[in-house]
Amino acid sequence: MLEVHELGPGDWPAWRSIRLAALTESPAAFTTALADWEGAGDTEHRWRARLESVPFNVVARRDSRDVGMVSAMPRGEQGEVELLSLWVAPEARGSGVGDALVGAVVDWARGRAARWLVLRVREGNQAAERLYRRHGLARSGGGEDGGGGGPDREIEMRRRL
Repeated sequence: MLEVHELGPGDWPAWRSIRLAALTESPAAFTTALADWEGAGDTEHRWRARLESVPFNVVARRDSRDVGMVSAMPRGEQGEVELLSLWVAPEARGSGVGDALVGAVVDWARGRAARWLVLRVREGNQAAERLYRRHGLARSGGGEDGGGGGPDREIEMRRRL
């Protein structure tokens, strides 16, 4: 059975574990690198601060094992909520975990009376883009890159809530 659990600062060990797994398995999917969170960057204080500064953080659990994660936070003054850092473990892909995580963010955003759900996804990440389209998000035309296009280009997707 799949369960989605919201995490707080005291849950930092669980967040640390799944975030490091995500950065190891899918480094190209994130704007931060595994090296940024290892070594001197791997401290309890930093993990707790991440969970405090981003107001919505959840993990998906199946059979007592964390198999996915997502975060969200308000963005700007336009009534927007931004979906951040969604990841599903390879063995759980295609089983509804991603849908449950997006659904949790949509519910949280609606509870905050947000008008828009927005996110950025790496260009070429077709599986993620299909997931987001299933939930009503569409390319908005906004995007940015690391300086000249290529593999670091992100596209913006949005949905009116």
